[in-house]
Amino acid sequence: MKIIPVIISGGAGTRLWPVSRESYPKPLLKLADGESLLQKTFKRATLFPEVPEVVLVTNRETYFLTRDECQEINDSQIPLGFVLEPFGRNTAGAVASAAYWIRQRHGADSVMLVLPADHLIEDLNQFKAVVETAAAAALDGRIVTFGIRPASPETGYGYIELDAGQGREGVHPVVRFIEKPKLDVAEAFVASGIHLWNSGMFCFTAGSITEEFAKLVPDLLQACERSVDSGSEATSSGCRSLELNAEEFKHVADISIDYAVMEKSDRVAVVPSNMGWSDIGSWHSISELTPPDSQGNRIYGDALLHEVSNCYIKSEDRVVGAVGVKNLIIVDTPDALLVANRDNTQDVKHIVGQLKKAGHDSYRIHRTAHRPWGTYTVLEEGDGFKIKRIVVKPHEQLSLQMHHHRSEHWIVVSGSATVVNGEQTIQLQPNQSTYIPAGHKHRLINPGVIDLIMIEVQCGEYLGEDDIVRFEDSYGRAS
Repeated sequence: MKIIPVIISGGAGTRLWPVSRESYPKPLLKLADGESLLQKTFKRATLFPEVPEVVLVTNRETYFLTRDECQEINDSQIPLGFVLEPFGRNTAGAVASAAYWIRQRHGADSVMLVLPADHLIEDLNQFKAVVETAAAAALDGRIVTFGIRPASPETGYGYIELDAGQGREGVHPVVRFIEKPKLDVAEAFVASGIHLWNSGMFCFTAGSITEEFAKLVPDLLQACERSVDSGSEATSSGCRSLELNAEEFKHVADISIDYAVMEKSDRVAVVPSNMGWSDIGSWHSISELTPPDSQGNRIYGDALLHEVSNCYIKSEDRVVGAVGVKNLIIVDTPDALLVANRDNTQDVKHIVGQLKKAGHDSYRIHRTAHRPWGTYTVLEEGDGFKIKRIVVKPHEQLSLQMHHHRSEHWIVVSGSATVVNGEQTIQLQPNQSTYIPAGHKHRLINPGVIDLIMIEVQCGEYLGEDDIVRFEDSYGRAS
């Protein structure tokens, strides 16, 4: 049985700010063992024999980061396919687009295993067993979801009520889906034995799910099909990518697959399990992954404590001192600090909302921003100037570009650089520099086998990242 995993890797993860940002979303968050949530999802998605391809649904801005994360651990060299959304349209659009693309290339009988990229699962043997059960049911035409036997009356999860009397071989018909309940209702669900947490994972054939989309939300499916058919396909670094057509994708309704299909279809079944599933949805749930000390504190990074209890402190760059506090979540990054009560970590999204309304960059990007060619870090900025540390990976290059409102000074710190500056092409070695006036076409290339590290000093009346005109680009970003 061939299974095609489809990993949905999108969403800013606003409750995990300030580490999660729009340009560095929740699935890329690294855990204590150094692996990201996305990498853990990729590893369990490829536990099965004969996986012909792993398909990832993400967006253009995070494509290269997502690709690099997967390639780093893709020891078996399983082919990777990427469906690139021009903007978010919830899970129905993501799944419908991926299903139509997979059906075209692998056939209607292809078994799709749809996994969010930001969950954790502890028992991989149980996970593998229930997926194989679900895949067999999918080949019989069922639309299968995975239910988790509740360990506690969680009010932050949706629930699935199963028909216990009609189950066979671990697969049960679904009676109904229930939105996040109040505490007393959740307590009754845990006691009932027939209510499961809704994991947001699914299994079906490409043919079955497109049939259900066509029956239940035909306009959505047709918009997705047009987005795929008129999209742009490319192959680079051994990966196939499909960039959905933005004009057509605008017509895709912004709804979840639960609302579009699962709550309405008469083909839906659920496989219950105890796989150690966790939706990493807040800093409280992240903190529970780190063993506590004798005072109940969980520390990730460098922290000094005095009379502190039941706190989670994460800081990778600076020392955090805490005195006389308890029940706090403290997360420090180079440009933003979060201090929250443990009981209110679900409300971090409101801070992100305020930052977004104010147009503050920290809801969107980190001081260190990732690009397909490497990274840049904003070291200092003020009225009329900005200083960056730029790292270009070996044999990579920035786009041929121009800025209207700023000039730039480039100083090479290590490695070597080939610089296109107007009509000139020059070579720079460490401690050498060049000046690029506003309005000049320019490009930075690393011709060497080690990282190129340089300092960029920008001067001008406007220093926003959107002051850029691209003429040529190796990564498909030029207009």
